[in-house]
Amino acid sequence: MAKKHWSVPATEALKADGLKIADLDTSGTPGFDGDKAAGQELLAERTVVLSGLQEKLYANGRSGDLRNVLLVLQGMDTAGKGGIVRHVIGSVDPQGVDHHAFGVPTEEEQRHHYLWRIRNALPRGGQLGVFDRSHYEDVLVVRVHNLVPQKEWEPRYDEINTFERELVDEGTTLVKVAMFVSLDEQKKRLMERLERPDKYWKFNPSDIDERGFWPAYQEAYQAMLDRTSTDYAPWHVIPADRKWFSRLAVTELLIDALTGLDLDWPPANFDVAEQQRRLAQA
Repeated sequence: MAKKHWSVPATEALKADGLKIADLDTSGTPGFDGDKAAGQELLAERTVVLSGLQEKLYANGRSGDLRNVLLVLQGMDTAGKGGIVRHVIGSVDPQGVDHHAFGVPTEEEQRHHYLWRIRNALPRGGQLGVFDRSHYEDVLVVRVHNLVPQKEWEPRYDEINTFERELVDEGTTLVKVAMFVSLDEQKKRLMERLERPDKYWKFNPSDIDERGFWPAYQEAYQAMLDRTSTDYAPWHVIPADRKWFSRLAVTELLIDALTGLDLDWPPANFDVAEQQRRLAQA
């Protein structure tokens, strides 16, 4: 398996354990000692590997295997979550992808427990699930904007850990990714959306308002990492100022997760020789 330019495996270099967001270099490339050109070259190679592994996962799911992989993407506006979905997940077979983007809860969702809509979106066996935002919004934006009292959101950390333990026990491999950009890089990306008519649709005036809550979001994200990064569902932190690195890093994390399933092609549930004879005579 190619490890060109990775001096430390991505799974180790990006682990959240003990990391302080305030000290994070958002333009860094932890564990990777190549430049952009090298990163893009390696990404092209690793994308092929990812696609092959995901096809095996999908094939096994079609044969009754209930195991699946769930990629959880969290990050501030412009962190690049959509780019991961488009450029990384977009490189695999869409038949084997369950993608869900979680926005403001609907009226129906608000009538239920906050995990209700999450449970309804969990990937099926053989699927690569993708959550663009997730249940963690209920300890991030809910906390920052005081949408519910602290006595309600405080217990959710332990509740989420229990929920994820259940998922893992039922056959889900969780890949949790927190993406961080600098304030300056976010401003640059927001300005680009305002300068390009083809990007207007991605801009929301509230994105500017949210910048005023940056310190509170940093505090909320730190608590999320500290309290919900577990041995069975660890967080990985990706400096996201360099889009090419973000995409390469997520690709590597997914490859590691899929490789860990030790998948093989499912055996035929029919007599291959007999079907070959039938086809030859058809």
